Amino acid sequence: MSQQGLNAEDDLIEVGHVLGVHGVAGQVKVYSNTSPRQNVVTYSPWIIDQAGTQKTYEVNGKVHGKNVIASLKGVSGRDQAMDLIGAKILIKRNQLPTLSQGDYYWTQLEGMEVISTEGDEFGTIDHMLETGANDVMVVQGDRERLIPYVMEEVIISVNLEKNQIIVNWDADF
Repeated sequence: MSQQGLNAEDDLIEVGHVLGVHGVAGQVKVYSNTSPRQNVVTYSPWIIDQAGTQKTYEVNGKVHGKNVIASLKGVSGRDQAMDLIGAKILIKRNQLPTLSQGDYYWTQLEGMEVISTEGDEFGTIDHMLETGANDVMVVQGDRERLIPYVMEEVIISVNLEKNQIIVNWDADF
C-alpha cells in the first residue's frame, strides 16, 4: 500500500461525510467513521470530496451532543457549509497513528483475501461490522459469510504483504 501523494486512491481513506450545517458561521455536522467518533476532527487537514472534486481544509471540531461539529478554514457562512452536505471526508493514510504490532485499521483489512486453515477460499473482506462483543468481517465470495474477528481463536494470521487472512472457520458456517 503506497503512501505517496494524492494521486493514488489507496492513499486516501474515507473517515466520514458531511451530514448538515450547524449555526450560521459555516460549521458542519459530521458523520464519523472513526472510533471514538470525535477522533475524526484530530485528522486535520481534511480532503473534502464532492463528486470527485477535492479541496483541502484545516479543521477544528468537537462533540456537541450526539453530533461532531467541525469548522473548516475558509468556510465562513451557512450557505458555503450547505454546499458541502453529502461530501466525503478523506484523509491521507499517513495521518493515521501507527498501531501496535498485531493491531490493524479496518481499512487495512477490507479487500483482503480470507482463507481457512483447511485451504478453503472464502472470498474477500467487503467491510467490517462492530457488534459490541467483537468486530465481524463481512466476507464476499461464493456467498456472504460473517466471520468474527477474534485473534488467535478465529484469526490465525494476518499477512498485509500477501493481502491474506488465515482463519480457523468451517466452510459450512
